[in-house]
Amino acid sequence: MRLDPDAPPAYLKPMKRPILTAPDPRLQQVSTDVETVDSAIRQLVDDMADSMYEAEGIGLAAIQIGVPKRVIVIDLDQKEGNKNPVAFINPKILWASDEMAVFEEGCLSVPEIWDDVERPAKIRAEYLDRNGEKQVLEADGLLATCLQHEMDHLNGVLFIDHLSRLKRSMAIKKLTKAKKLKETA
Repeated sequence: MRLDPDAPPAYLKPMKRPILTAPDPRLQQVSTDVETVDSAIRQLVDDMADSMYEAEGIGLAAIQIGVPKRVIVIDLDQKEGNKNPVAFINPKILWASDEMAVFEEGCLSVPEIWDDVERPAKIRAEYLDRNGEKQVLEADGLLATCLQHEMDHLNGVLFIDHLSRLKRSMAIKKLTKAKKLKETA
């Protein structure tokens, strides 16, 4: 998830692990569970955090760097310039409120597109942390939105898939045009 609509898009910056952008078909891939949280997964988490910070984002799913594993990194403290990344490995939503909330969302894989998305206002999620310990989290506000946004990525869903057919079509056309311009530059 992107932090600032005015920040340069991720595809304009060199990164340790480049972020895939739509309409790359790999972003539609469903991610698989992590079998063991080991040093390779912890390195993946660190690489994801580095790429997320370089792109000035607040959330990133492993599939966004081409790794189809159920791993997410989120850091809402990034908004204040601090670094406090949290890894969510094999996350599952255990409960979601009937109350809905609307946030304007952006995405590192869908650069320069921002729109309102309605999601459950509160959730309870279960996940493994970077040490492989089981955690349960109750979240609302931006954290609930960001976690749901990133979990969508694990299931091959982009935030623009929540938009009307017309808005989604316009977003894909804009992204395709931007990719073509970049490739010819």
